[in-house]
Amino acid sequence: MSQRTVEDDALLDAARAFVLAVGVRRTTMTDVARQAEVSRMTLYRRFPDVTSLLQALMTREFTPLVEDTSGSTPAANARERLVTGALAGIERLTSDPLFRRILDVDPELLLPYLTTRLGGFQRAVVASFEQRIAEGIADGSIAASDPAAVARTLELALRGFVFQPEAGDMTQLRRLLDRYLAP
Repeated sequence: MSQRTVEDDALLDAARAFVLAVGVRRTTMTDVARQAEVSRMTLYRRFPDVTSLLQALMTREFTPLVEDTSGSTPAANARERLVTGALAGIERLTSDPLFRRILDVDPELLLPYLTTRLGGFQRAVVASFEQRIAEGIADGSIAASDPAAVARTLELALRGFVFQPEAGDMTQLRRLLDRYLAP
């Protein structure tokens, strides 16, 4: 999805309402079109299937969680901002009603994002991490290394805390991230 329109937002709002009500597997294009008060053809012109509709919905809903936490954390240096922002982002994502609903009702739909595919949201996380890592290398708070490789490693390490939030101890995660990034 390249650029979102007002019509796209109405379609995604309708999809969100259905996913929250009945889960992903029971959400149909017909239901979404009816909820958005558009024809099915209008919906299909923009999103060829439920999968692409849901991918766009997840990207729209979850990407702002990264943007809201990546730069707004007061801290002495870039490493502290990155660690604090990552923890805040995990807490916001794991408490998000849409994410919880998908994880509780249709967790198998998230399997590709764990094993074979980086979604738009995950790419936004990696890009945000890359920027913070480059800032940390510049201010001396993060070990000199390839920011892209470190960002991908962080995203991969954090997946377990996102998809299994009850198992994660944020104190231990803070320590893990801080020590991994330290010079």
